[in-house]
Amino acid sequence: MPTSSARVVVDLDVTGPTISRHLYGHFAEHLGRCIYGGFWVGEDSPVPNEGGLRLDVVEALRALDVPNLRWPGGCFADAYHWRDGVGPKPDRPVMVNTLWGDVEENNHFGTHEFMALCELLGADPYVNGNVGSGTVQEMSEWVEYLTRDGDSPMVRLRKANGRDAPWNVPFWGIGNEAWGCGGNMRPETYADLACRYATFLHDHDGNQLYRIAAGAADDDLAWTEALMKAVSCLGCTRTPRNVFQGISFHYYTFAGDGIAKSPATEFSDEQYHRTMAKAADIDRVIAAHSAVMDAYDPLRRVGLVCDEWGTWWEAEPGTNPRFLQQQNTLRDALVASLHFDIFHQHAARLRMANIAQTVNVLQAMILTEESGDGLVLTPTYHVFEMNKGHQDATSVPVHLVDGPDAVAVGDDRFDPLSVSASTKDGTALLSLSNLALDTDTTVRLDLRGRGATVTRARILTGDKPQSHNTVSAPDAVTPAELAVALRPGALGSTELTVVLPPHSFATVELHVD
Repeated sequence: MPTSSARVVVDLDVTGPTISRHLYGHFAEHLGRCIYGGFWVGEDSPVPNEGGLRLDVVEALRALDVPNLRWPGGCFADAYHWRDGVGPKPDRPVMVNTLWGDVEENNHFGTHEFMALCELLGADPYVNGNVGSGTVQEMSEWVEYLTRDGDSPMVRLRKANGRDAPWNVPFWGIGNEAWGCGGNMRPETYADLACRYATFLHDHDGNQLYRIAAGAADDDLAWTEALMKAVSCLGCTRTPRNVFQGISFHYYTFAGDGIAKSPATEFSDEQYHRTMAKAADIDRVIAAHSAVMDAYDPLRRVGLVCDEWGTWWEAEPGTNPRFLQQQNTLRDALVASLHFDIFHQHAARLRMANIAQTVNVLQAMILTEESGDGLVLTPTYHVFEMNKGHQDATSVPVHLVDGPDAVAVGDDRFDPLSVSASTKDGTALLSLSNLALDTDTTVRLDLRGRGATVTRARILTGDKPQSHNTVSAPDAVTPAELAVALRPGALGSTELTVVLPPHSFATVELHVD
């Protein structure tokens, strides 16, 4: 097998921006089997549940320290009217989900059920409101219903529906993909609407809202600039108007042939390389949006939010193609690990990210059987678990001094080695990805500035990048202990040596002085 080597310097005593835990957020849309059959089975289901929420899914996700959960969409958000999903379940009207499969939904999973789910997960709710087919009043009253105490029409309605105390709901999305399914608007049109809606989304009783304007697809900088112009002006102020606090963008990864154009588990070496090149390009996209925002907001008061990201392949054979259920391979896990390294680098501006989606849809953490109570943890799930130590940690500089050559993919290229690091509470976490298809890489890390001892090292890999987990083989791709070498280095540093096999992801946990 071919081999390569790399030298990396990690400055453990140099502090960078905090890696917000919200960069590890999740997304649950009324799409396919994400909600119904994924999170929700109903109170009468033989699957163990609490109030209709399936407990095996909740238990698995609690191990990830899920920081926030986005709901009810996605495109579905701009067709969803929240009052249809509160009150006694028999009285809730049936709706047709015209966006995703034209199926009927009984609205049994609504606002109270979502809030119960967030409480079980220990996650902050991220509620996405309806701009496309809703009204300012509708969204404003939803905020009041959820977060206001005392006495008001919405408070009385909430109490009549069984909840006396308000909830804490910090994150609010102002519509979704307004350039497409959310209304096919021009950026300037939506920017005016976003300001209008945000004005009437009030902070009630100490619940401070983080209002997120729906932004661009990929690198459409016109959307970001229109939204920044709505709250600031070029070079004339240091502080934008405090109308909305975040701007989103969406970025999906595929094999260079477009969304949903190739299978999830059957792909060529070239398709693998194209996937990694597309995943790596999110670095350029984030930098471009950040540059536009910096021109209007040099103090970085407005956050950038990537509230939909992940891989998008063909739906699994035999499933409804509009349900977007796909398998999840080691390739997907490496897309996630690479994204997180890039997110960490941009933590000064990037405040939140939400993978699409949590259960049974697109790049899911968990796959559940359509009948029965079987559950599979995907390779991507394990990346989130192995990386959770970065949440709210301080990023530290990582310098690739020497390493393998970049992989050329047509006019694009990507580096086969990706590394990030952070420190928190006397610990450090190193994340390393070897994206090469057939090359072992020996990585020598010079850990500088603080003494370090290894407390745990793990690796996630498989026989091939197509490897994935199933009900019959749930541990085909699962973390294993990794042997590493630690010895004194030059000038008081510590030298850590890690051997990474092809298509692998590793984390090394350290105690630091």
